[in-house]
Amino acid sequence: MKRNIGLFVLIFLMMVSFVLPNGVAASTGGGGINEKLGLPIVVYGEALTDAQKAKVTDLLKANQHDQVDEFTVTGQDIANYIGGNPNSNMYSSVKIIHQDNGAGLNIEIVTPANITEVTKEMYTNALLTAGVENADVLVASSVKVSGHSALTGIYKAYDAKGVALDKERMEVASEELDVATSIGNQEGIDQAQVSELLTEIKKAIAEQNPATKEEIEQIVQEQLQNLNIELNPEDRQRLIDLFDQMRSLNIDFDQVKSQLDELAGGIQNLVNDEGFWNSLTSTVRSFFQSLADFFRSIVS
Repeated sequence: MKRNIGLFVLIFLMMVSFVLPNGVAASTGGGGINEKLGLPIVVYGEALTDAQKAKVTDLLKANQHDQVDEFTVTGQDIANYIGGNPNSNMYSSVKIIHQDNGAGLNIEIVTPANITEVTKEMYTNALLTAGVENADVLVASSVKVSGHSALTGIYKAYDAKGVALDKERMEVASEELDVATSIGNQEGIDQAQVSELLTEIKKAIAEQNPATKEEIEQIVQEQLQNLNIELNPEDRQRLIDLFDQMRSLNIDFDQVKSQLDELAGGIQNLVNDEGFWNSLTSTVRSFFQSLADFFRSIVS
């Protein structure tokens, strides 16, 4: 009987390891100091209590590294970097591990239940807009927050390490995040659709190289139609104005087009894979029902 229980538990552990999402692989190692790329960076929100900070340290697995560069992001930082409210309470925290050129930008939200509005695809889009590339970024919060302040922490970390990010691009990236979350909160539009819309617009800009605001408007309208998304006139205009700002900043989306393609594919899989997740949920439910029945049979 003990042998049967052991076998069943082994199968259970194997199934759980399959079902649970994988983290960013490069974020969990403690293989010494990388002298080429530098130390991992951890940025904590200033409003965290000591207990909350300790919890976030565990969530970000900051103690797994031999050394880290540690910073604190404040309300004044959000004012300095993206024109936010200097009285803001900062809770979202991040860990950044720089990677070699070509590695791409990989985002993991460690506490998805506590980051209520911003998805990893939204972070990716905004950071690409700001000029952040080739890094593994983990986001965590010990309390429920929208997720906007984590962006400021990332900017501060890059600034502190001497990596120049254009202030105008950072402000446009912040506006992009605001527009994305605003549209994503509308009834009938989910966050995955918003991320797909932003990504497809950027890809179209990279391919068509629009020279006027009218051409931007045409691209926005085409992508809204392609994705079957209906926006009110105000949000539609915000999108047009946002991407016209990007056009005027001469952001080279063609430079990161391969990552935009990859991001678009991932989002599309998420949008289309409802059947898979329903099936997986049913499988997991059946598994735990079988597990309960099994142990009831042992007791009886």
